[in-house]
Amino acid sequence: MTAAAPTLDQPYYGAPLGAAVRRIFAKYATLRGRASRSEYWWWVVTAAVVGTVLNALPTLTDGIRIEADGSTTITGPLGVILGAIWLVWALVTIVPTFAVLVRRLHDTDRSGFWVLIGVVPLIGVLVLFVFTLQGPRPEGARFDE
Repeated sequence: MTAAAPTLDQPYYGAPLGAAVRRIFAKYATLRGRASRSEYWWWVVTAAVVGTVLNALPTLTDGIRIEADGSTTITGPLGVILGAIWLVWALVTIVPTFAVLVRRLHDTDRSGFWVLIGVVPLIGVLVLFVFTLQGPRPEGARFDE
């Protein structure tokens, strides 16, 4: 017997891939509440894989050609279409990525304002990385509604 998934206002510890991605889009711009490590990291992996594939497709299909000097040339409509698809994906996933990061910080009992440390070159990103790896703290429940 499998346990039912918790309601959207609670973190889903041990969330499988599909449930985690569905929850990210169901809570698209929600900054309140918490996100479990599995919810956060499944989303990071999914967004990275999809983004990488969409970024590589124009080059792999010769829709965009990378020249020897590093410049790029769009070689036809396929390059424009695939490039536009990647751009749409990148723009659509900015908000949920930011929101799930804030909720993940809440689960570690940190304010969402800690995302601002990410603007500090190198050190800020490393600090956020360590924070997202940490386990949940019961005190983080103060961020629930």
